[in-house]
Amino acid sequence: MSLKVENLRKVYKTRFGENLVLDGISFELEMGERLGILGRNGAGKSTLVRLISGAERPTSGSIASDMSISWPIAFGGAFQPNLTGLDNVRFISRIYGQDAEKNIAFVEDFAELGSYLKEEVRFYSSGMRARLAFAISMIIEFDCFLIDEIAAVGDARFHERCDDELFTKRADRAMIIVSHDAAYVRDKCNRWGVLHDSKMEYYDDFELAYADFKEYIGWKPPEGWDQLQVSTA
Repeated sequence: MSLKVENLRKVYKTRFGENLVLDGISFELEMGERLGILGRNGAGKSTLVRLISGAERPTSGSIASDMSISWPIAFGGAFQPNLTGLDNVRFISRIYGQDAEKNIAFVEDFAELGSYLKEEVRFYSSGMRARLAFAISMIIEFDCFLIDEIAAVGDARFHERCDDELFTKRADRAMIIVSHDAAYVRDKCNRWGVLHDSKMEYYDDFELAYADFKEYIGWKPPEGWDQLQVSTA
C-alpha cells in the first residue's frame, strides 16, 4: 500500500492577488515510512497535511492512495463544535462502525479531560481539542497518520503515551510528521523533506536536510558557538 502525491499545487486567492503556497509537490510514501517535513512558519507544511487529509482540495495535481489516512492529529477540524466530546466520540464511532462505549472508555482514560468530555467542544482550549483529537485518532486504525505539531501538545507524560501509541504500537504504519521541533522530526522519521518557496526537497540524511533548513531560515550560530561545541564534545 502507498500514498502517491503528484505535482500538487495550491493557490489561495486573497484581496492582494494569488498566493502560491505549494507548487509541484510530488512524493510517494510506503507503509512503514515516516516522512518528516521541516519549513519556516507559513511555508505550507500544514496546508500540505490538510490537502492529503482531504480537509482542503488542491488547486491542481493529484493525491492517490490505497491506504486509509487519518485527519491531521492535533487539528480539531474533524469535530462538531456544538457536540460534547462524548457525543463526538459516539458520532465518529458510528461513522466507522465501531463500539462507541468501548471507544468512550479509551478516550476517557487517554485524553484525561474528566468532566470536560461532557462539555461542548467549542468551549475547549486548543490543547484540550488536540488531546481529544489524538485519542480519537487512536481508536480508528488508520494506515497512514498525519501528525501536525503533536509535540506541542500536553506535558511530558502525555508525550510519552502518544509516542507509545504511535511509534511503538503502530510502528508499521506510514506517517507524515510536521513539527517545528527538529529533534522530534529527526528521531521519529526515516525520510525528510524541506519546504521552501513553495517547493519541497527530499533527503535520506537528516543532517543534510537540517543544514539546508537552517540556511533557508537564516539561522546563524550565536557568539561563542564554536567554543561551546568544543567544550561539550
